[in-house]
Amino acid sequence: MTTIATSPRSDATTVAHQPHAANGLAIVRVTIGAMLVWVFFENLGKGLYTPAGYAGLIGYYIKNSHSPAIWKSVMALAASHAAMAAPMQAVTEIGLGTLLVIGLLTRPAAFVAFLYLGSLWVSEWGTSWIWELLVPVMASLGLVIGSAGRRWGVDAWLAQRWPSSLFW
Repeated sequence: MTTIATSPRSDATTVAHQPHAANGLAIVRVTIGAMLVWVFFENLGKGLYTPAGYAGLIGYYIKNSHSPAIWKSVMALAASHAAMAAPMQAVTEIGLGTLLVIGLLTRPAAFVAFLYLGSLWVSEWGTSWIWELLVPVMASLGLVIGSAGRRWGVDAWLAQRWPSSLFW
């Protein structure tokens, strides 16, 4: 007769007993983070963080995407406040990218990345390949669920000190 342990394991114990899964999540975390850092520098070079550049890009999405009308209203609001929205997007992209690459506050950063990339995915409906952003959106959600910062990240050190925190 086989018995099964019914006591729940902590995330730290689970990660320690599943090194391949933890390594895989760390690779996904670093990849999504690197993508966001890359996009920041690409958009910076294109001038998309200037009010005119940002408003022009959002105007393109409003005109050409198949997003719901309510979402186009949200985008129009952002475009009309491009002087504030453009730098906020820049800080979001470089900030989330950096946090994910170094593995610091991984769960909150991955959750914000999930929401942010999801909003970009909806904004781009009909203007690009549907899977282009859906894969990083869902990968970000996987990072939230999987404690991805506990391997190869600052969160691994923090988890030793505060193992029950939901931040890593």
